[in-house]
Amino acid sequence: MTVTGWGWAATLGGLGAMVLLDLVLVARRPHEPSMRESGIWVGVYITLALLFGLFILSMWGRDQAGAFYAGWLTEYSLSADNLIVFVIIMARFRVPRAQQQRVLMVGIMLALVLRGGFIAAGAAAIGRFSWVFYLFSLFLVYTAVKMLTQGEPGGGDDFKENPLVRWSRRVLSPTVVVLVAIGTTDLIFALDSIPAVFGLTSEPYLVFTANVFALMGLRQLYFLIGGLLNRLAYLSLGLAVILAFIGVKLFLEALEMNNLTFVNGGEPVGWAPHIGIPLSLAVIVGTLTVTTAASLIKAKKDAR
Repeated sequence: MTVTGWGWAATLGGLGAMVLLDLVLVARRPHEPSMRESGIWVGVYITLALLFGLFILSMWGRDQAGAFYAGWLTEYSLSADNLIVFVIIMARFRVPRAQQQRVLMVGIMLALVLRGGFIAAGAAAIGRFSWVFYLFSLFLVYTAVKMLTQGEPGGGDDFKENPLVRWSRRVLSPTVVVLVAIGTTDLIFALDSIPAVFGLTSEPYLVFTANVFALMGLRQLYFLIGGLLNRLAYLSLGLAVILAFIGVKLFLEALEMNNLTFVNGGEPVGWAPHIGIPLSLAVIVGTLTVTTAASLIKAKKDAR
């Protein structure tokens, strides 16, 4: 997949314009969005992501489009789960509901910059050291096990302030402290979400755009389902299954391109099966569908 410099510039310009428009709308009228307003905007961003996938399909083919959709769905699902922690942070620092839009918008912009750097570093490492796939795969499986046994690392109902947040409390304004808390928390979440996307595709363009589209609707999603996320009791279970699956897929790909001398004499492992994008996309969509449906059924039973 070849993306020219002009292609990158056009993509960054278009995505930057959308983020800027969102920022202007928030700055002009800070308020707590209604369910209807939030739903409309979430629908708009999902539609834009789907259309962008069709653009990928027309330019680079089915496999690349499938990789984008799989990466976007994985990132979007992880971002939705992470909203629980954002809700806790807002409550902990007593941010007024009318001001939460602005705080979220700036926090998301900070997350975009941090993840951009993370993706660039990951792409450079993969380009030079193929054994990085082994590390990514083991970390994803480890994260999946942690989610199954202890809940999502860094998540859960008890938000713990990291040293940077504690230092910020002493020298900065409360609003800036909240931004530091959201930014550093998202960076921790990126430790599992970025390798997960690299497990689906090694194309930096697809990894970056999948992350951007997943984050762009996060502010509206916060107000739409922020209070309802606790009803998705099995979401973390589904995400753990997805991360474990991607971890195994990444490990098999690492065997295919192996150059570690202590593994098969430094030669690629020919018997390692290859998991294609269609199967990956089917596993991700199927897992999210089943866990969401099971969560809603459980919520109805609990309500009764």
